[in-house]
Amino acid sequence: MERLPTSREDIGRVCVLCGPTASIISESQPMSRRSLLAGVSGLAAMTGLAACSSGTTPAAAPSPTAAPPGNAKLEVVLLGTQAGPPIGDPDRTGISSALVVDGRTYLIDCGRAAVTQFKRSGLRLDSLSNIFLTHLHADHISDYYNFFLHGGYTWPDSIKKAVQVYGPGPAGGLPPKFGGGEAPTIAPADPTPGTAGLTERCHEAYAYSSNVFIRDSGIPDIRTLVNVHEISLPDVGASYTNTAPVMQPFPIMSDDKVKVRAILVPHGPVFPAFAFRFDTAYGSVTFSGDTTYTDNIPTLAQSTDLLVHEAISVEGANITPVFKSHLLTSHVEVQKVGPIAEKAGAKQLVLSHIADIAHQPIDAGQWQSWAQQNYHGKTVIGQDLQRITLA
Repeated sequence: MERLPTSREDIGRVCVLCGPTASIISESQPMSRRSLLAGVSGLAAMTGLAACSSGTTPAAAPSPTAAPPGNAKLEVVLLGTQAGPPIGDPDRTGISSALVVDGRTYLIDCGRAAVTQFKRSGLRLDSLSNIFLTHLHADHISDYYNFFLHGGYTWPDSIKKAVQVYGPGPAGGLPPKFGGGEAPTIAPADPTPGTAGLTERCHEAYAYSSNVFIRDSGIPDIRTLVNVHEISLPDVGASYTNTAPVMQPFPIMSDDKVKVRAILVPHGPVFPAFAFRFDTAYGSVTFSGDTTYTDNIPTLAQSTDLLVHEAISVEGANITPVFKSHLLTSHVEVQKVGPIAEKAGAKQLVLSHIADIAHQPIDAGQWQSWAQQNYHGKTVIGQDLQRITLA
């Protein structure tokens, strides 16, 4: 394994092989860790350090890649499509979707490996404007804080200004233990924090790393990279005991590219859990979040150009009726998702956050047939890093 350059002399030897690099690091620069890191990263970006010294390009570890970004005015990039905290299908990463409008990126959920997938997709961190969290289950927030831990460094592509985060507020109470009995309570003084509490606790948990890098490498204060907005609920009688009453969509955010509305959806005992609709000059995209059957989805998604909906299959699964019923209080069966899209009048249906309890990997052909039942629009079974262009 070749050693990375660790001094000005080492970098100079690499520069002889790679060509002029005076704009990256020069003899007149003071030698600090920050300038060294900047020099190494610049060299790597321009030439590839190991390839430079040997004259050959090392083989990269195989990984999925998306088509390079084009000139689309409106597109959805499915960064990850896996449902559930368990890593059921190692070839799918956790749920996360990017909506790109005129080159500006709006991220919906941040599941396992979302940061890596973001980079693999060709999206730029300096295009990231907003993050929207549908709810605070682990599989939707696993990589949330990683965007700030890893995205704020002074590399050529990094988060340059505060990302506006919209997510649930505190739940206000915990549900009883499924199946009865007692359950331990973590952080009993505040067991149901919302997005603001989650973010603040992450700041504190990673304080040592952040404080060292601020001093050692000149990174920005991580707290300046995120601005949290907990979504205020309209007065519809919603609570952790009445999680998703029938209601109308309500506005949560708008800028010069999008207008965003939300609605509550029923996802087992989780509260609040949201679906989001984005209206743009080029069309509309609706994300169901995690939900079981509810009229709130067709209400929010009425006449949408694209409905990104979750789905599960329990067909042939060796599970008890009680556990099956438990799953379906939180999710929609793929065999029954078509009528939801039809009722909404959605022009296209894309399935993401998907899981098959009986079969791994998912049989995309079978799922396509199931999802198309009683739906007259186009159906897509989502794959990681797939791009859907609308304009």
